[in-house]
Amino acid sequence: MKKQIIYIAVLLLTLTVSSCKNQLDDAFQNPDASTQQSIPGFFADLLNNDRVRPSYWHYRTFILLHASVYTQTASFGPSNTMYQQSDGYANDYWRDFYAPGVLGIYRAMEVAYNGMDDSEKAANEVFMQAARVVLYDEAAKLVDNFGDIPFAEAGSLPSSSVIQLGKFDDQIELYNTFIDGLEEAATFFASATQNENFSKADILNSGNIGKWQRYANSLRLRLLMRTSNYNEATASAAVMEMLNNPANYPLVDGDNQANYSPLTSDILLRPLTTYTGSLRDALLEGANYYATDVMLNDIMLPANDPRIPVFYDKFGQTVNNVFIPNTEYKAMPIEYTTAQFETEFSKFSILDSATFFDNPALPGIVMTASEVNFLKAEAFQRWGNTAAAQTAYNAALRQSVSFYYYLNNLNATGIKTEVKPADEVINTFVNTSTVSFTGSSSNKLAQIYTQKWIHFGFLQAQQAWAEYRRTGFPQLTFQTANLASSANPPARLTYPSNEITYNNVNYQAVKDKDTRDTKIFWDVN
Repeated sequence: MKKQIIYIAVLLLTLTVSSCKNQLDDAFQNPDASTQQSIPGFFADLLNNDRVRPSYWHYRTFILLHASVYTQTASFGPSNTMYQQSDGYANDYWRDFYAPGVLGIYRAMEVAYNGMDDSEKAANEVFMQAARVVLYDEAAKLVDNFGDIPFAEAGSLPSSSVIQLGKFDDQIELYNTFIDGLEEAATFFASATQNENFSKADILNSGNIGKWQRYANSLRLRLLMRTSNYNEATASAAVMEMLNNPANYPLVDGDNQANYSPLTSDILLRPLTTYTGSLRDALLEGANYYATDVMLNDIMLPANDPRIPVFYDKFGQTVNNVFIPNTEYKAMPIEYTTAQFETEFSKFSILDSATFFDNPALPGIVMTASEVNFLKAEAFQRWGNTAAAQTAYNAALRQSVSFYYYLNNLNATGIKTEVKPADEVINTFVNTSTVSFTGSSSNKLAQIYTQKWIHFGFLQAQQAWAEYRRTGFPQLTFQTANLASSANPPARLTYPSNEITYNNVNYQAVKDKDTRDTKIFWDVN
């Protein structure tokens, strides 16, 4: 019965931050909301997150309306409201973190864990440490989007049986908590042993303890690098300690191999076996399926980038009921008017069907070897030596090629997939094209930032937006929207109106900085 009460409490956790009384009443009166679960069951629920997988709702209502627009990683039609935040959809995202989301489930796990004896705790600690890594990953995204968020006091109902509206925790302190906690989790996984129950519940890493250690270390590396322009001394010391001691701090880096296996190396949340959907509707409904100007025209085409065939399709025009393919890859100019957008679209490339449109096997991308090596390249270039930076950068480029051909070839629907180019072709791209690691230190850093932006693309648009704000690269031009309150992309998302209404007392502490122009602390450009 105790576990039943705990799980019902998870469904009520929205009230601790951003819910209304009706939702509370409904949860209490709905007998189907009561589900008995163990810590392994809670853990599997925590991982089973459609805010991580490429689900229709997440991309259609949140990613493709916000972060991908603010980074030009997906196309969007010119309009007066193109940069305007959707309050309702932002609230959905906010709510889905708290209850019945990652934080809500984690708080229920804490209560169940704290009620165990020492032997039970020892057997279940691996679940708690892994859940903490995922919690910090998702919470860091929320901070990157909004700034200060309710965290420490949020989700208090399972432990105290009291509904307490959470105060907004300082974003800098939260980042420090995440970074320190990830180091503790990685240390735990360094000596943890395989656990059969954990393997059964772990739908992310299949119980692979080593992957959890690498995930925790790599996420810590990401967060440290994100803070590195704000507190360079602290970040650089911690990062170089990691990079100079790879045996103690293994990373999700694919062993630095170009032809690595994303399946075994990367942290990917694969679709459930019953899933048959795709991103087609999400992309089509918002006109987000065209090739983007800067990415294709300005960067990939001049480099003869081998990823182009798995990123894009040339598309074409239908003349007298006959489809005539375009002869070359080309993206629509970002400055096109609405009339040009609507009449000229067929002359330009679109996203590839096998990789993006109709790929039911597309996983949720949590951490990849390419991202990690781009992070290493930046760190080495800034605080180490340029030779090590070039090695990491070159590895990241090659791994990005491998990764996108891997995604393309996951498609087993019968759509034509692409064969990855020979190593010689990829080596030419890496070593002698316009993306090669040459020039001044600032030019090399610009290459790192820009290529990481391409690697993130719209699938990891939240990471692309955070890094774009932090680094200022690539250099993008945005057309001005004819809406005074949202004429340009924001520096952050503002708090959803539901949060302001139902947590108004605590909101007063952050009200003055709740503007779309207030920067996140690590954004010091």
